[in-house]
Amino acid sequence: MTPFKFSIESLKQLITFDSVSAKSNRAISDWVSNRLETLGFTIEQTSYLDHAGIEKTNVLAKRDPVRALTDNPKRVNDHASDRKGLAYFCHTDVVPTRGWNGPGDNPFCSQLLDDRIYGRGSCDMKGSLAAMMAAASEVDHNQQRQPLWIICTADEEVGFLGAKHLVQESNGYQEIISQQPLGLIGEPTNLNVVHAHKGIVGFKITSIGKAAHSSTNHGINANRQMVPMLQKLLEINERTESETQYQDDRFDPPTLSWNFGCNDGCTAINITPDRSTAWLSLRPMPEIDGADLIAEVRSLASELGLEMENCGQGPPMWISPTADGIRELSELTGNTPKTVCYGTDGGELHALKERVVYGPGDIAQAHTTDEWIALEQLDKGSQSFCEIVRGWCC
Repeated sequence: MTPFKFSIESLKQLITFDSVSAKSNRAISDWVSNRLETLGFTIEQTSYLDHAGIEKTNVLAKRDPVRALTDNPKRVNDHASDRKGLAYFCHTDVVPTRGWNGPGDNPFCSQLLDDRIYGRGSCDMKGSLAAMMAAASEVDHNQQRQPLWIICTADEEVGFLGAKHLVQESNGYQEIISQQPLGLIGEPTNLNVVHAHKGIVGFKITSIGKAAHSSTNHGINANRQMVPMLQKLLEINERTESETQYQDDRFDPPTLSWNFGCNDGCTAINITPDRSTAWLSLRPMPEIDGADLIAEVRSLASELGLEMENCGQGPPMWISPTADGIRELSELTGNTPKTVCYGTDGGELHALKERVVYGPGDIAQAHTTDEWIALEQLDKGSQSFCEIVRGWCC
């Protein structure tokens, strides 16, 4: 079976798993583990319970060389012998499917139409995993001289929780850190080399009042204390868009992407709202984290008697575009390193010195109600991953 056909069949199988972040990803993790075992990988699984008590599973698969590099002395001084292998990272969870309007009624039943494969996770990022599994099946294990890892995390879509657990609890990950291979985060980049991305952080702010009939003076409108907070959030938003100290032109957009909203949950106009909740998020950059702005919000929240809690965060990632791994991958793929404004598990893997985001599919299709990946991208991704595995492991 060619890598392209292997990736198509694997992707169809991967899509069948309803691995929305709110559910357990045990079934898809077991399927991937079993499939990789047939390709010569040894498997480590680490599991944890999320905040709702639902089991989540990370998979760390490793395929060692059949024989050591020193068995062939002529290769010892080769440039490739300086490389420490390849660690590929992906996630098996997907975003919810509400409002799905792609071909077919079931987002977990793939549809092949107009040179695209539709289905939840097809682009973000089961297509990438399918392409890497195809590469692992195509590359001759007997030619492998450095280890190949394939790591699948849980909960990337809801705060990078699987990657955080991997870093803290996985013995296999500690081995990766000691080896220092090239870390390849396979998110959809249209097969462009991405050396840096923003992070994300979010907060919830709550105002507590007292419900009552609005015709009386017995209630306390929770929105009264929330209004000055919303004014502050708007003011900070305008500052981030106008003040250069909060901008980095290496990213597009160059701002912190300060975002906010509010909901009092009121269902009728004759009820005094007893609770009002605001949220805010921003996307820190490597040298601009907005910590002073968050401190302003905390200070005002305290002054107004509001509750403020962190809703999760993921740090930015910055690897120099001239780092050896980035430069060599750019030369291999023929494109110039770039930055993106979304976050990935790569921000959590900071102990890995060289990381790059690179994978098939267009981020514009991720999280959409008709998510798809182009067959051309899947084909090119499978071929490119084959070249990368050979370059860093053979």
